[in-house]
Amino acid sequence: MTITPSVYIEEREGDYFITGSRVLLDSVVYGFQNGQSPEAIVESFPTLSLEEVYGAIAFYLGHQSEIETYLKHKETDFELRRDAARAADPLLYRRLAEARGEPVSR
Repeated sequence: MTITPSVYIEEREGDYFITGSRVLLDSVVYGFQNGQSPEAIVESFPTLSLEEVYGAIAFYLGHQSEIETYLKHKETDFELRRDAARAADPLLYRRLAEARGEPVSR
């Protein structure tokens, strides 16, 4: 999938970032989807300006279906990697679950 970047968004190595920053577009989009105001998103990412956050939100809204597909792909990839890591070292993940107080099957 190719999305044409804008002045506020750049593509690097298959991911979309706020131009000139290390902040992923994903972070701004998830904040926006969770009801955060642009001002609250800036508080979470103080390296961004309010203009950059509004620009990222406008970019998302202008490419919503493509960005939703991109985010879904990233979630699926994350789940596959997490499952592979759990399979590679189940003892570690059992200990992590125990440390978090989660029920663990033995």
